[in-house]
Amino acid sequence: MGSREKKRGSLKEKFQLLRSITNSHAENDTSIIMDASKYIKKLKKKVERFKEDTTAGQSSSEPTDLTTPMVTVEALEKGFMVNVFAGKNQPGMLVSVLEAFEDIGLNVLDARVSCTDSFSLHATGVENEDGEGMDSEAVKQAVTDAIRSWSESNDLQS
Repeated sequence: MGSREKKRGSLKEKFQLLRSITNSHAENDTSIIMDASKYIKKLKKKVERFKEDTTAGQSSSEPTDLTTPMVTVEALEKGFMVNVFAGKNQPGMLVSVLEAFEDIGLNVLDARVSCTDSFSLHATGVENEDGEGMDSEAVKQAVTDAIRSWSESNDLQS
């Protein structure tokens, strides 16, 4: 008898856990299972919508492989936020990007770089005093050109 009561108590606990996870207000076990089933269907729909949004949000400018860097530039009140990401570490690319900043007269105020497995650069920069009003597209183009130039020189060395 004790074992049957133990199993029943354990089952009751599991139903209560299921009830709390699914935000069910049902009292009987069948209704709790029905609510859990509805909850799972809702989650599946959310996952599908998320997949659709993610797929629709990707554009041709995003990397198609791990070595193609993605460059984004956002204009700030004073200066720019530059993000460069590649799924694979790219030795030497950081130097090329920093040289591009220097060439266009962008002073880096703050930067975070990770080159462990992937390559990631988040930099905030402002124009030099003698800068002639650059925009985010010009910054993005300069960084993209520097990366392309670096990539071509690496391909020649390989």
